[in-house]
Amino acid sequence: MALPAGMVRALGKLNVPIYRATRGRLMNSVGRAPVLLLTSTGRRSGKQRTAPVVYLDDGERLIVIGSNAGNLNEPGWSHNLKANPDAEVEIRGKRRRVRARVSEGHERAELWRRMNEQYAGFDDYERRTSRNIAVFVLERAA
Repeated sequence: MALPAGMVRALGKLNVPIYRATRGRLMNSVGRAPVLLLTSTGRRSGKQRTAPVVYLDDGERLIVIGSNAGNLNEPGWSHNLKANPDAEVEIRGKRRRVRARVSEGHERAELWRRMNEQYAGFDDYERRTSRNIAVFVLERAA
């Protein structure tokens, strides 16, 4: 079951400081889905912005979806990654640099399916919006 957009935003504001203060021992999941902190560079401001994001661990890659709980607008971090794909993720107190790309075609469909197995809310979010929801592949930066 998907969370309402307002609840997702409210939890998001608390998630970052609690996640960091506990090195990811708290606020590290939504249901069965793990949460990472994604720090991207604001496309207009140039400032670092951190957001909690549900992710799929795919070996050396991490998968995140710019659903914004089905809102008509993309989440800010999604816009930021499209403008500047270099970012940082934090998982349980460990940080690493990543480079993002938007998946397409068969790869996107497979990643979408796998994310929904982990957290069933994404199909609900997709039904709420007319926009194409981006599926990002985060690969370790050199």
